[in-house]
Amino acid sequence: MAETASQALPLDGPLFDDSAPSVRPPQGTVTPHGTLAVYEPGSGKLVGEVRVSTPAPVREAAVSARLAQMEGSGRPLRDREAILLAFKQLLLDRAEEVGDLIVRENGKTKNEALFMEVLPVADLTHYFAKHARKILRDEKLPLHMFPHKKSYLRYYPRGVIGIISPWNYPFSIPGGDVVMSLLAGNGVVLKPSEFTPLIAEKLRSLLEEAGVPRGLVQVVHGRGDVGAALIQSGVNMIVFTGSVATGRKVNVAAAEQMIPCVLELGGKDPAIVLDDADLETTARKVAWGAFANSGQTCASVERVYVHESVAKPFTDRVVGIAKGLRQGEPNRHDVDVGAMTTQMQVDIVRRHLEDAKARGAKVLAGGEIKVTLDGARFVQPTVLTDVTQDMAIVRDETFGPMLPILTFRTEEEAVRLANDSPYGLSAYVFTRDRERADRVANQLLAGTVMHNDALYTHAAPETPWGGVKASGLGRVHGKHGLRDLSEVRHVNLERFNFPAFWYYPYGAKGYRLGRKVYGTLIGNGLGARLRALFGR
Repeated sequence: MAETASQALPLDGPLFDDSAPSVRPPQGTVTPHGTLAVYEPGSGKLVGEVRVSTPAPVREAAVSARLAQMEGSGRPLRDREAILLAFKQLLLDRAEEVGDLIVRENGKTKNEALFMEVLPVADLTHYFAKHARKILRDEKLPLHMFPHKKSYLRYYPRGVIGIISPWNYPFSIPGGDVVMSLLAGNGVVLKPSEFTPLIAEKLRSLLEEAGVPRGLVQVVHGRGDVGAALIQSGVNMIVFTGSVATGRKVNVAAAEQMIPCVLELGGKDPAIVLDDADLETTARKVAWGAFANSGQTCASVERVYVHESVAKPFTDRVVGIAKGLRQGEPNRHDVDVGAMTTQMQVDIVRRHLEDAKARGAKVLAGGEIKVTLDGARFVQPTVLTDVTQDMAIVRDETFGPMLPILTFRTEEEAVRLANDSPYGLSAYVFTRDRERADRVANQLLAGTVMHNDALYTHAAPETPWGGVKASGLGRVHGKHGLRDLSEVRHVNLERFNFPAFWYYPYGAKGYRLGRKVYGTLIGNGLGARLRALFGR
């Protein structure tokens, strides 16, 4: 009989000591010999090490990527498509290998590594390799006032894209950004999180194995100073995913270099459960949206507003689901909730939880935070009630498996509470009435609103991903994301010569003619146009 997850890693057993410091150095610490050592969040075992970059090698990486990009700039898009389709197949064939490294380095479960990391990158690659030509083809631009001219927009590579990626999805987030950058004809310098550097090296090696020219994708490693050096290295654009605080610094640094940046930042995403929602299905989806990847998702359900008439049955269902989730070392199929990737995030979760409890919140499920002496980190899926809108666990990004439940009386109150946040990444509406869902969605301040579901649209390559308010600037994915990785230029060609009235020499005749032409063509209504034409 297979060992259960609770037997493999008992959350309430003596193996854990929540107060004692780990014997391992903190994840992301630079060792005395200039490397980043990576330890499994689920066991504390050493995974591997990478050499830390310094500013000079970062500049060299940007130069190397640019030289490789320039060398291949004359190759047609279909060649890039073929190479990336080969990468997609490699990824499908070696999904287990890639997924296992994600599990070891990041701490998410085997199923999450496959369905939330590996397969989404394979699908995104497939989609854009099939659609990039259509998205990036010349776009005709009819000119209503100048029919003698032919205008079009043409999308050119920007050059080299600097990508600064996070630790919570160390493969799917940079993987999509790198693939789309390459399809747009760019070189790439990728700076992964110092907590998860190894999977970035695996991404680069798979791309080169598939046929991406050596040097076109560079990977540099280190902490924030390496990210700062990347922005100043001469790259043409920055794509950053991370915290709001760091995103603001990236925005300023990119502006100083006069380069554009896309910022995908934090979230405090609300779910609204209306009184006609299917409670059984809604509870399952909300619980998954809150606890998947141990809640370490920028689009996690971090607060739930439930109509007061269904609050108790909904809460009972969510509590039952949370209590039934199996937690343990994540490299098993019979584990639902894995480990927390960083001690830093465990500390934030603990602070939010303790603040809520001190202010009267009730913990109906979970609430235990356990850290081993070897550095394994686990937070139980936790459901809280009697929380208020002003608590940190409702207002600030928790990034852990915490689900605070609040109630509302009217639809208007639910919308007001959901929008009462500096963030605006995603929001979720649960109701059987699609028109009602659309009405509520239209009032929510979020980059994405989902009806009767949660979390997964980052894995839908057709959809643009990004937020409003403090949740970011710009979009990744979708046709908008691919075009943003390109430089759009306008070309204006002459169909036939047409004498214009605005050239030298200036005079009264041209002045009167200009007024007559514009008034006739764009005046408000027939009367105004006739007056302009006949001079009355």
